[in-house]
Amino acid sequence: MAHVCIHWFRKGLRLHDNPALIAALKDCKELYPVFILDPYLHNTQVGMNRQRFLIGALKDLDCSLRKLNSRLFVLRGKPEAVFPELFNMWNVTKLTYEYDTEPYSLRRDEKVASLAKEHGVEVIYKISHTLYNIDRIIEENNGKPPLTYKRLQAIVQNLGPPKKPIPAPTLENMKDVKTPCSEKYEKKYSIPTPEELNLDSRFLGEELFPGGEQEALRRLDEHMKRTGWVCSFEKPQTSPNSPSPSTTVLSPYISFGCLSARTFWWRLTEVYRDRKHSNPPVSLHGQLLWREFFYTCSVGIPNFDKMKENPVCVKVDWDTNPQYLAAWREARTGFPFIDAIMTQLRQEGWIHHLARHAVACFLTRGDLWISWEEGQKVFEGLLLDADWALNAGNWQWLSASAFFHQFFRVYSPIAFGKKTDKNGDYIKKYLPLLKKFPPQYIYEPWKAPRSVQQAAGCIVGKDYPHPIVQHEQISKKNIQRMKEAYAKRSSDNNESPIKKQGVKRKTPTVLEVLQKKIRKE
Repeated sequence: MAHVCIHWFRKGLRLHDNPALIAALKDCKELYPVFILDPYLHNTQVGMNRQRFLIGALKDLDCSLRKLNSRLFVLRGKPEAVFPELFNMWNVTKLTYEYDTEPYSLRRDEKVASLAKEHGVEVIYKISHTLYNIDRIIEENNGKPPLTYKRLQAIVQNLGPPKKPIPAPTLENMKDVKTPCSEKYEKKYSIPTPEELNLDSRFLGEELFPGGEQEALRRLDEHMKRTGWVCSFEKPQTSPNSPSPSTTVLSPYISFGCLSARTFWWRLTEVYRDRKHSNPPVSLHGQLLWREFFYTCSVGIPNFDKMKENPVCVKVDWDTNPQYLAAWREARTGFPFIDAIMTQLRQEGWIHHLARHAVACFLTRGDLWISWEEGQKVFEGLLLDADWALNAGNWQWLSASAFFHQFFRVYSPIAFGKKTDKNGDYIKKYLPLLKKFPPQYIYEPWKAPRSVQQAAGCIVGKDYPHPIVQHEQISKKNIQRMKEAYAKRSSDNNESPIKKQGVKRKTPTVLEVLQKKIRKE
């Protein structure tokens, strides 16, 4: 039977390593590649940089599809409202998409699959956003998510390397497939404009990381040419405050699915072959496994993005302080290193992983004692590489709420930045107001004599704020508060959160077993 098929693009905004798209082309006579602007996901809470990246990724995808005599159809609305209309209008018989593990996505996909069944539409989904089948990792760990990186490593070592990526479809694959592209479709299903997504170019800086598959592959090629750098890469040795990024900045492309994680993995494998190289957890392979680790935790741990009813998260009596939260979010803490990082985040949509460590610790257990859930929301809106599982997992880690328990190790908002940037060039770049301060005062401008502040053209308390807290005193107080939270957790559970090795999942239903079987195939 020749199918009329919709391939539903969501995160996997690419043609390479897209097994669900290839499945769509099998026995297909008409193909409708679709992207839906879902108001739940694409709303005013999403930062301008991320929206601009999405527009770039959709334009690039449409361009690639047109080279295959197809095109992208962009629709607006809730998927469960959009699809019944499409099924009827286009006489659809098959729907394909990439599997997504996020709670909202699973609920959404269940509704759409149910509607498809009602309309007699076959549904096929494939795993290609992660290196492995996440459910399989959990099964291999006796139905529990591994709560340590080492345990995850041991499991995936037994599973063997990730599947090799598959090539993008060619004109040959498309020779018997048509995509109806009438004039009336051009405007009706067009790529969203910046105005439609409320983007005001006056507030947008230079586009440092353009969205799209072609840009992702170009950047990957450029990095893979640096064989020495790739082989010696160790994440902790990279700088959080270098004038230009000290890492690959491929994370936004992987988050949107412009670049396949499996493609990245196997390109690294080629570079590593017959060469001495760094190893996980610090290597580039190691970074991809960290992603897999948090994805696995997010699937296996209930309420993963919340403190309440999250069984691995230490319950901390965080303060509610809107003024502190706003000062942190708006780069007004009075600590130049922290404010420079938050300025870079707002302007560019990306900050180095260790910079994320610094501002997350500062907001939570280090200084301001505000819940990691508040920081998670800010990052979700501003980061180009915002990823539900990684965002929740890293905030729990950095607030010492889960996974990492050495709460007595606190990042100094002064000393940490000095390690890699004594002159404060990073601060001068993002906080030009402070650029005339001499190096000995750039991290602590409040200590500069009045004459130095006047010469720099910036008076602390007038032009730049005083520090919002006294770090030395408050960090000691907060360590004590964390100690009390841990003691309460230990007495409540009669076991340390360090030793807790997972939460066994409920026995799957027959339907879930069948769905897993399909995903493995």
